[in-house]
Amino acid sequence: MCPIWPLHLIVLYILAICPLWVICQTVPQLTATFLPAQLTVNMDEYYDVNVTVTGTGMQLNDELILTSRDGHLAKPSWRGAYVLTEDNVASSRFDGVATITGSFLGLTEIRVAAKRGTVEHPVSGELPVTVLRPERIIDRVFVTSVALFVSLIFINFGCAMDWPTVKGVIKRPVGPAIGMLAQFLFMPLMSFALGFLIFPSGPEGDDVAAALRLGMFFTGVSPGGGASNIWTFVLGGNLNLSLAMTSISTLASFGFMPAWLFSLGQVVFRQANIVVPYARIASFVVGLLVPLAIGLGMQKWTPRLSAFLVRILKPLSTTLLLFIIVFAIITNLYIFELFTWQILVAGMGLPWLGYGFGYGIARIFRQPHVDALAISMETGVQNTGISIFLLRYALPQPQADLTTVVPVSVAIMTPVIPTCIFVVQKIMSCIDNRSKHKKIDEGDITPDSETPQPNGVVGVATIDAEK
Repeated sequence: MCPIWPLHLIVLYILAICPLWVICQTVPQLTATFLPAQLTVNMDEYYDVNVTVTGTGMQLNDELILTSRDGHLAKPSWRGAYVLTEDNVASSRFDGVATITGSFLGLTEIRVAAKRGTVEHPVSGELPVTVLRPERIIDRVFVTSVALFVSLIFINFGCAMDWPTVKGVIKRPVGPAIGMLAQFLFMPLMSFALGFLIFPSGPEGDDVAAALRLGMFFTGVSPGGGASNIWTFVLGGNLNLSLAMTSISTLASFGFMPAWLFSLGQVVFRQANIVVPYARIASFVVGLLVPLAIGLGMQKWTPRLSAFLVRILKPLSTTLLLFIIVFAIITNLYIFELFTWQILVAGMGLPWLGYGFGYGIARIFRQPHVDALAISMETGVQNTGISIFLLRYALPQPQADLTTVVPVSVAIMTPVIPTCIFVVQKIMSCIDNRSKHKKIDEGDITPDSETPQPNGVVGVATIDAEK
């Protein structure tokens, strides 16, 4: 037995640990501080940040490397030398300037690592970076031009309105009642359910998923959009019913939106600062009713100009729809980087299910096809501008911009079904016209055996010149 037992075990442990302790003494123990302590930068812009690294274990020719948690959001780089010198080692301090370039909107962190040979040692401390999307001139041009075009279209709608028919709709509001049921009961409940189905939370909760569910729900509780009237007219639906429903649903949103936002909205995302955009809704009401009133006045006082505007209404409406779709895609190209299969499913699910439910419930209540088509468009086409406005108030940046991908996806997918219906209608119209021309041509051909011939000669066939 060893005479120093059990002290020899302690000695052996000390002899084994000493080399590790010596090695640990050479590992840099560094801390990075940034000035400013947090940074907000716009996309495609850069900002200089002062970086100070202090601590023990610095060695000559050690490299300090800047890294970003999400390299596609922000890219860091040194402005100047980043290799430790004898002065840095002697003072145990490094001062440098880092340039942070914003690439895409989102939240990330900038970190520093000390590289010795092929081994990188992390440096404690990080710089939180928020990358925002700056407001561009093209955004203002898009909003202004769309507002002007829509106002012109609604003046034409006023010229085309049949006021006695509108009064009849108001006196017997079966169609508007069905539309209200679909718009303010089915759409909010469906958007609430789809949000949890498409964007489920992780085991510890997920703020991103909750924000996307909120964007989905905000889109579902919004009133019908003005494009529903344009699509109703282009597809041959009841325009008078569509205009009456849009006006009624927009006014009704003053009461229905707060009810949904402060009930299910709190369940979707309890941290959201939900504010009902009454001013935005009121401006939409004014923007809807004033042009209609101008058009109705033109019917009475300038009938010839009113008739001309009605004649150009269909091509003008089609041009406006194409303009909005193309310009909106060009303006929001950046947001396609955020698209995932969940975002695409959300964009398709909300309007497409709305179309189907609106048309189906209208037919169940025995509404004619033109009225059911108007109810379908009113249900499926949401005012995504109001939902985006809500998200801007409910969430901080850049979460607000990131979450608007849901209403933008809905806006992009909304025209798909009406466009398909329009193409099918055109194809069916061409087939019907060809069949009619064929029947006319066949009717113009009369057998000679049934036509008296002056010389008694029987021919093959003659064509009735009068026809």
